[in-house]
Amino acid sequence: MADETGRQAVAAVWRIESARIVGALARYTGDFALAEDLAQEALAEALVSWPRDGVPGNPAGWLLTTGRRRAIDAFRRRSARDARYAALAHGLSEGGAVTGADAADTGEADDVLWDPDRIDDDVLALMFTACHPVLSREAQVALTLRVVGGLTSDEIARALLVPTATVQARITRAKKTLGAARVPFALPPADERRARLGSVLSVVYLIFTEGSSASSGDDLIRLDLAAEAQRLARILARLVPSEPEAHGLLALLELTAARFPARTGPDGEPVLLEDQDRRRWDRSAITRGRAALVRAGQVGKGLGAYGVQAAIAECHAVAGSVADTDWDRVVVLYEALGRLAPSPVVELNRAVAVSMAQGPAAALLIVDGLAGDDVLAGSHLLPTVRGELLRRLGRTGDARHELRRAAAMCGNEREREVLRRKLADLG
Repeated sequence: MADETGRQAVAAVWRIESARIVGALARYTGDFALAEDLAQEALAEALVSWPRDGVPGNPAGWLLTTGRRRAIDAFRRRSARDARYAALAHGLSEGGAVTGADAADTGEADDVLWDPDRIDDDVLALMFTACHPVLSREAQVALTLRVVGGLTSDEIARALLVPTATVQARITRAKKTLGAARVPFALPPADERRARLGSVLSVVYLIFTEGSSASSGDDLIRLDLAAEAQRLARILARLVPSEPEAHGLLALLELTAARFPARTGPDGEPVLLEDQDRRRWDRSAITRGRAALVRAGQVGKGLGAYGVQAAIAECHAVAGSVADTDWDRVVVLYEALGRLAPSPVVELNRAVAVSMAQGPAAALLIVDGLAGDDVLAGSHLLPTVRGELLRRLGRTGDARHELRRAAAMCGNEREREVLRRKLADLG
C-alpha cells in the first residue's frame, strides 16, 4: 500500500509541478535540454525513493533539489575547473543553503531558484523556448507537450496521431537543435513574442482537444489532459493579459469543459447534445468562460479564431435546448471562423449548423463537396455527419452505409458505441 501511495504521489506532483520544475532548472543551468533531462532523472529517483522512504514534506522542492544536485554532478563530470560548476557550488555552500543529501531529505529549495515571483515567468519562458522558430512546427508541438504539459510519449503520440517512436525522435531532435542553435532560456523580446504566441496557444488547444474527445482508448473524455490545458490557458491569460486570443482560448476551453458532466452517462457512455441534461452543465465554468470572452473583446480589435469558437460555444451554453439554440448565429460565426482559420473540420461543423438552421438537404451539399475533395478521407467525422444527414432525409440504406464506414474508421471505443446505436436504430 505504501508503495502504491508513493507512486501515486509522484504522478500527482509531476503532473502539477513538472513545468515549474523544468523551468526553474532551465533558468538555473541555462540549458533547456539539460534541464529536461535533469527533471526526468529526479522523477526516476522519486519513483524509487518515495515508495520506499515515504513522500517528503515538500515534494516539488525535493524534485527540484534532486535535479539541482544532478546538475552539479553533470558539471563536475565535464570539468573540475568548470567555472559554472564552481559558481553553482559556491552559491549552494554559502548562507546556510541546503546541500547534498540533506537537501533531498528536507525538500528545501534555494530561494533564488524557486522564487514564487519567478515561477510563472519560468513556465512562460519554457513555452516560448519550446516553440522557438528554429524548430519545425511538429517539433514545437511535441516538445511543448512533453516539457510543459508533462505528457508521456504515448499520450503525445495519440494526440498527434503518429507512432510513439516518431514522437520520441522529434523530442530528441528538438532538444539537440535548441542546443546546437544556442537558444537561450528566456522570454523573447516583445516584437517576437506575438509571432511565437500562436504556437503556444495551438499546443494548449491540442492538449485540450485530445482531453475533450480522446482520439483512441475506452474513455470519451480524458479529464486529466483537459484540466491541464485549462490550467495552462489560465496561466497564459494572466501572463499575457493584452493578448485577446489568450482570453479567447481560455473562454473556449471553459465553455466547452462546462458540458463535460453531462456528456457521459453513469457507465461512461456518450450522451449526445440533444439528450444531455443541461442542468448538469457547470454554471461556474460557463460564467468564467463568458467573462473571458468579454475580456477577449475588450483587449482586441475583434475576436480571433479562438474567440469566435468560444462565441459558438457560448451560443450552446446559454440555450435551454438544442431547439432553442440560435443556429442562424452559429452559422454566421462558422462562416467567420472559416475566413479566419479555414479548415475542412470547420467547414464540416458549419454543415452541421446549416442542417439545424436550414435543413439537412442544404447541409448535404456542403458535406458532399468535402467528400468530393477527399480532404477528410482518413477521418470518421465526415461519414458520421453524412450518415446523420442521410438518415434525416429518409435515405436509410445510404445512411447505414456511411455509419458503418464511420464505425470502422473511429479510433475511440465510446464513439463507436454511439455509431453502433445509430445503426441499430436504422434496423
